[in-house]
Amino acid sequence: MREAFHDQLDGIFADLSDICGQVEIAVREATKALLSGDVHTADQVISNDKAIDAARERVDDTAFALLSLQQPVAGDLRMIVSALRMVSELERMGDLSVHVAKIARLRVPSVAVPDELRPTMEQMARTAEDMVRRVRDIIVDRDVEAAIELGRDDEVMDQLRRRSFTELLSTDWKHGVEAAVDIALLGRYYERIADHAVSVANRVVFVVTGDLPPRD
Repeated sequence: MREAFHDQLDGIFADLSDICGQVEIAVREATKALLSGDVHTADQVISNDKAIDAARERVDDTAFALLSLQQPVAGDLRMIVSALRMVSELERMGDLSVHVAKIARLRVPSVAVPDELRPTMEQMARTAEDMVRRVRDIIVDRDVEAAIELGRDDEVMDQLRRRSFTELLSTDWKHGVEAAVDIALLGRYYERIADHAVSVANRVVFVVTGDLPPRD
């Protein structure tokens, strides 16, 4: 019985890794739609979010079943509770990718990102996607050092967000209110994806050590 129980626990973390992979694709494809004005890709991101939602429900169902039937304690309980928090964060990252895709779709046949903002937005998107990819590895390997390093690297995204605001508030801005709102929202969406990635990584630290990393 205990062996089967731990197999189910390992299965939950395998599912979390798979969801993270789906989120990575969502971030990448949403960015592709955003920067190209590709309505088909945007629609695909929006449609594929149902699979992430369904995967989250499966993890929830398994975790709650283990809580009610096995009455876990100590490290096992920590794993299950953390998994519930992590899957919620991952689902939210998928939702944020959908928000990016919806902005892309709304501006078709135009592109939502003005040319001078494109380098900053591309870098924000790459950073967000890289952080999601690294989180997937952290979940698989239960890598505490990599998780702590990811938290430190989140400052890169914060700097990019500040840069986007500087460009947005420049006296040279000539793209109107609608584009300004789009850029402000997009910056927030990518920043929040990074924040959720750090939160998931911190939960892995908690699973392994029993402690959350100290906040700066």
